[in-house]
Amino acid sequence: MYRTVIFDLDGTLLNTIDDLADTANRLCAARGWPTFTVDEYKYFVGNGIPKLVERFTPAAQRDPATLAAVYKAFDADYHQHMMDKTAPYPGMAALLAELAGAGVQLAVFSNKDDALAAGVVGHYFDASVFDIVRGALPGVPHKPAPEGTNALLKALKADPATTLYVGDSNVDVATAKNAGLPCCGVLWGFRTGAELVAAGADALADTAATLRRVIMEGVEPKNA
Repeated sequence: MYRTVIFDLDGTLLNTIDDLADTANRLCAARGWPTFTVDEYKYFVGNGIPKLVERFTPAAQRDPATLAAVYKAFDADYHQHMMDKTAPYPGMAALLAELAGAGVQLAVFSNKDDALAAGVVGHYFDASVFDIVRGALPGVPHKPAPEGTNALLKALKADPATTLYVGDSNVDVATAKNAGLPCCGVLWGFRTGAELVAAGADALADTAATLRRVIMEGVEPKNA
């Protein structure tokens, strides 16, 4: 049984992709830029909003001034619409409550801005089940760099040997591996099981019930 579980946020606890895609496409349309499908945005997200903005901005427009202006516009629009379609994945709220009740230490680690991550988690979940909710902080490299994860482990006083990282993308698998943690990839998020296995996920979960077994009983064989 794992004593500490660190969850990614977007694509793992919350399905946020539609609101992110809608905001991005509104900005693209307003500027006469190409828009993208929701499935395409699943490959644009995962490295933080600045990187998302860079990816949907046409290559010829990616000068610092334009990227800064688009980021500002994205931030303003997303704050107004980030709860239009976003919702928790099935079974996750109940699983979090059960794990916390069993004494498992829980945390969220996101590449969203730290204050934004805390606000979103507090809106959709009982924030009291989490020991720490942490997003991107100034001066700390985004995931999958290990600095943020290592600082979080230190703040939690968690033993890496009994800590599991849960996420939905190759970025999450790399985040776990860079910090010396096992990773369970969830199949309801933004990437496929095959991608998660190729990235080195130690286990896969297709439902909250399967994820519970991974946490309570240890890492299970992969099943993409």
